[in-house]
Amino acid sequence: MNLTKQLHETARTKGSKPAYYFMDQSSTYAELDGAVTKFASGLEQLGVKKGDHIALLLGNSPHFVIGLHGALRLGATVIPINPIYTPDEIGYIVNNGDVKAVVALDLLLPLVEKMHPALPKVENYIICETPQGKESGIDVTALSAYSKLKSFSQVLASGDLSFTGPELEDDEVAIILYTSGTTGKPKGAMLTHKNLYSNAKDVSDYLHMNENDRVVTTLPMFHVFCLTVALNAPLMNGATIIIDPKFSPKEMFRLVEMYKPTVFAGVPTMYNFLLQYAQSYGGDLSSLRLCISGGSAMPVALLKYFEQKFNVLVSEGYGLSEASPVTCFNPLDRPRKAGSIGQSIVNVENKVVNELGDEVPVGEVGELIVRGPNVMKGYYKMPEESAATIKDGWLYTGDLARMDEEGYFYIVDRKKELIIVGGYNVYPREVEEVLYDHPDVVEAAVIGVPDPNLGEAVRCYVVKKNPSLTENELMDYCTQHLAKYKLPSSIEFLEELPKNTTGKILRRALKTQVLQ
Repeated sequence: MNLTKQLHETARTKGSKPAYYFMDQSSTYAELDGAVTKFASGLEQLGVKKGDHIALLLGNSPHFVIGLHGALRLGATVIPINPIYTPDEIGYIVNNGDVKAVVALDLLLPLVEKMHPALPKVENYIICETPQGKESGIDVTALSAYSKLKSFSQVLASGDLSFTGPELEDDEVAIILYTSGTTGKPKGAMLTHKNLYSNAKDVSDYLHMNENDRVVTTLPMFHVFCLTVALNAPLMNGATIIIDPKFSPKEMFRLVEMYKPTVFAGVPTMYNFLLQYAQSYGGDLSSLRLCISGGSAMPVALLKYFEQKFNVLVSEGYGLSEASPVTCFNPLDRPRKAGSIGQSIVNVENKVVNELGDEVPVGEVGELIVRGPNVMKGYYKMPEESAATIKDGWLYTGDLARMDEEGYFYIVDRKKELIIVGGYNVYPREVEEVLYDHPDVVEAAVIGVPDPNLGEAVRCYVVKKNPSLTENELMDYCTQHLAKYKLPSSIEFLEELPKNTTGKILRRALKTQVLQ
């Protein structure tokens, strides 16, 4: 079984059920599956073949869902790309990923026309019509003047509903996800049909998703967290997804009021925004049976405040692109442990090891490694990096973690973000947890900076709620809760912290500013 075959089966048994809502319009599973089939057939007529690489430069929309599953049904490999990347970033991924066709928003048409001479391998550009594009005066119907350009609707209309597609093998690459590249250029994690299907099914089963669920899909679809947890896992069991083009607290509360969703998946920053908005304007999340947090560690104080305010369970989990992505979740049938990423999901093993690869005793910190049917095939065209990351079937995550006596895992920090102060280890998250506990702190990020005497020192960046909060007051607060070597050398107040498109706070962006 694979994702596109599962979608077809769901459409056969639940064809009249809404598959998604988008901009207050709905589409049934039968309609979605038909569009996927026609798009796959239309791609084939353009000369796209099984094994070819197709890039999706799209935001959250039906275009993304149809483009993803249509390409998979044809047997093509999909490369999702953040549509707000710079031309250099997009160009690198398209060229490195050997992309032959690009599906892009009409708003990106000027960029496509400018970039295409530098992308000689791309044979077709498929442009998706949007209301925003029409408002900007972009006429997709005039694309016939360009031989490489087609409109999404043209490709869809040319497709044949009787198209069946080739047989897909479990170990064939379905998606290549380019990691954010904390060092050097992004690496393309090759995820197979088995990787994606197994993780979506295991997540769906673990979270008890069913056809009665309505899942808010507001995380970026091009990101693996959304791709598995808020898109493929719900569609697997006939649930309905509520596609939100861009997260905002106000829109989230409107969607809850209108559609009564049962599941929400977000990153900690989103939960913080919802909490801050509700405290100022009010808001109800009573229809939700479950909230899922991932992408980065959720501060314990934020988790507790959110659950108390909205009376809803937040299950924190853990994953990474190379694992499709989920490896852990807090269980729903046993006590949730605040600050923990939970236990290994079914069919996936996690363990904590030392630098020799030997498992460390319970409670000790080491590197988290993962094994299971969800672990990637390797990095595209990077055999040495693949061999360094996957050893004896185990994926080395680069995250520092510990495990308690009940098998619950706790992420301590990124291995590369560990701060060493005078020979002592300081984990940024530990300091951040203290800062988040202060009632006048909205957000916090901690990095290590060079220090001539101690090697490194702790620097904090804070967004404050109370304008009168001073650095000295916050320093005094930290002194009460942290050992001396963990104390900040300085605290800087910012209007906002740098974040990626999923809302994850970017410590490395702060560090880059310091080193420049």
